Amino acid sequence: MAAGGAVLALAAVLALAAWLWRRRQVAAGGAGRVCVAVLGDLGRSPRMQYHALSLARHGRDVALLGYLQSRPHGDVLRSGRIRLVPVTDLWGLRVGPKLFQYVVKVVVQAMQLLYVMLKIDQPSYILLQNPPGLPAIAVAWLACRFWRSKLIIDWHNYGYSVMSLSHGRNHPLVQIAKWYEKLFGRLSDYNLCVTNAMKEDLWVNCNIKAVTLYDKPAAYFKETPLELQHHLYMKLAEDYEPFKPQYVTESVSGSGEKSAFTEVDGSNGQVKKRRARPALLISSTSWTEDEDFSVLLKALEGYEQYINEGVKLPPLVCVITGKGPLKDYYNGLINKLHFKHIQICTPWLEAEDYPLLLGSADLGVCLHKSSSGLDLPMKVVDMFGCCLPVCAIHFE
Repeated sequence: MAAGGAVLALAAVLALAAWLWRRRQVAAGGAGRVCVAVLGDLGRSPRMQYHALSLARHGRDVALLGYLQSRPHGDVLRSGRIRLVPVTDLWGLRVGPKLFQYVVKVVVQAMQLLYVMLKIDQPSYILLQNPPGLPAIAVAWLACRFWRSKLIIDWHNYGYSVMSLSHGRNHPLVQIAKWYEKLFGRLSDYNLCVTNAMKEDLWVNCNIKAVTLYDKPAAYFKETPLELQHHLYMKLAEDYEPFKPQYVTESVSGSGEKSAFTEVDGSNGQVKKRRARPALLISSTSWTEDEDFSVLLKALEGYEQYINEGVKLPPLVCVITGKGPLKDYYNGLINKLHFKHIQICTPWLEAEDYPLLLGSADLGVCLHKSSSGLDLPMKVVDMFGCCLPVCAIHFE
């Protein structure tokens, strides 16, 4: 029985090896094809979506590889040159010590990612986001060796520094991740990064030569016309109470439809801002350890106190959009607050609605703290594209 099982296992390995060898032999060279990969949610990876769109507009066929948890932007979905390649998100093993669970998850992720990368048409380049880089960098390097392709790493930050936020810098896992990132990062053919500070650090501490490619907002990040603002507010009012016209008490001419911020004049059909409209504050987040939203909640408590003391300030609608592991925790804190002049909602916006809301807001807030001190949050660039003033946590 054991011998029979061994024979079957050997036959399966040989069949797999033969299949891979044949795919490698018949591959057409990968001319014009690029695999843009992120071991994360594509809908929440705007920079990688921009890479894919830019490559497609320059005539490249793109396999955009990652988790399909959130809908990518419509421009990506409409592009005839971009093909979405889904990777299944693994929730991890729930049995045994946490270290054992993590190791098993990494091994399974590596096997899954390698399988997906070997199934796509041969690319000339694999452009990989880091972080997350464990096990993605090693797997992408192996896939490049198989396809005889070039590996490009886009360094957004260091994965080990993000891991240190929850484990501490001296934790064995963090030290292993740091060693791994430096080792396999050197095996790349080309490197991009988001700041000159990261470019210098990569060279000095990792012996990796990189090119700084600054984030730029897409063309659809711009000020939103009033008519589009009204349409968006009415759409959001269907699901979120703060967008309904409960704050405004002045009389309305005619019987036009109203949101908390805008109204349609019943006499001429024109959209206008309401005189006593609340101010609109917006922040976006991945709800992770590198953004402390208790800072914003304390500031809102102070704002409420000023109004209660007689300071003339407008009521406030605070929109915090995004998904992530700490969202439920902060929603719990928000639910304990009892404001009279402030309303908070935490929606997940469709890809096309997010820039429209940024272009409609009065103030943007960014609470991103760089775990390495070397990266810059793209959300601020998007807010600037919408001509939105921003309050942000300062870091070097």
